[in-house]
Amino acid sequence: MFLGVTVFVAIMFAFLWYVTTYNRLVATRERVGQAWSNIDVLLRQRHDELPKLVETCTQYMKYEQETLDQVLEARSSIFGARHSFDPAALGKAESELRGQLGKLFALAENYPELKANQTFMVLQQRMSGLETGISDRRELYNSAVNENNVAIDQFPGNVVAGMGGFRPAKLLEFDAGATADVDVKALIKT
Repeated sequence: MFLGVTVFVAIMFAFLWYVTTYNRLVATRERVGQAWSNIDVLLRQRHDELPKLVETCTQYMKYEQETLDQVLEARSSIFGARHSFDPAALGKAESELRGQLGKLFALAENYPELKANQTFMVLQQRMSGLETGISDRRELYNSAVNENNVAIDQFPGNVVAGMGGFRPAKLLEFDAGATADVDVKALIKT
């Protein structure tokens, strides 16, 4: 009788451990998905704002068509990477877009009428806010990915992860050199 109770308690303990570990892995996986969705919302908003920015710039920057086309190309790359759920491709496309936007905003310095245009200033501030939001959300996403990957790799969670089909997620990395950050306050003062 004592042996039967001991076996039953051991089985129940193992079952509860498995369920708890499995639920923890599900929760970390869902946090990664939620963090990705938060980035996706901001990317979609920026995707919708970019044509407005390019159109506004086109009115003033007649000789900078190549730069404007490169911004739209980079926008298309991000759109494709977003739908493939590939953080590596998205990071590469994001770095390219940030570089092109930085170039666009730098060129805008040569066009005083454009810098004084209210629509341009609003769009530039909006883009700067979206860039900041994307960077913030990327940190949250990468934090969730790290938590997920550690939970999957650590023993004994790796046993449950292997049986449950849990896979590590990829970090979303941007090229540190590519940035579209613009000192909006300095532009407003001029």
